[in-house]
Amino acid sequence: MKSLTEPQLMQRLADDDMAALGELFLRHHERVFALAYRILGDWASAEDVTQETFLRVQRGARRYTQTAQFTTWICRIVINLCMDEKRRHKRRALIWGWVGRSVDTTGQDPAELQERKEQRAKLWQGIMRLNERQRQAVILHRLQGLSHQEISEQTGWTPSAVESLLVRAYRNLQNDLSGLA
Repeated sequence: MKSLTEPQLMQRLADDDMAALGELFLRHHERVFALAYRILGDWASAEDVTQETFLRVQRGARRYTQTAQFTTWICRIVINLCMDEKRRHKRRALIWGWVGRSVDTTGQDPAELQERKEQRAKLWQGIMRLNERQRQAVILHRLQGLSHQEISEQTGWTPSAVESLLVRAYRNLQNDLSGLA
């Protein structure tokens, strides 16, 4: 199964081959979870979204057509589920998981490490103060490493809207963070 492409796996899944779903899960669950976690900022909610994403992949296998890359399609599902989750709970969460992510700190000055941790925390607080669309654009651009075109494909926004959102988001972050310094 490892040699099959995602569209081939989706066809097998459409024919009720559950091993195909397992292979898709193995290939994409980390990306799905990471995206959900970065948007929601809550481990349990991200796990729920990840599980629901693969249920939707299974349910949508018969309707799946390769109009875009599989990763674009699945990330769109994740984003939609995250927005549904946010609407249901109407909350803004801080993404402390990324802020405290592990890095090799051997031999580094503890004061410098603490300062960097505080800077990351301020950055994430600034990101969480952005409006929903700007926050999504920044997360997809900076943390997922997507190009403007890929963000456009995943969100349904025009490329010029993506660029405009990113310009405003980065300007807002710069203004917000300069006031905290």
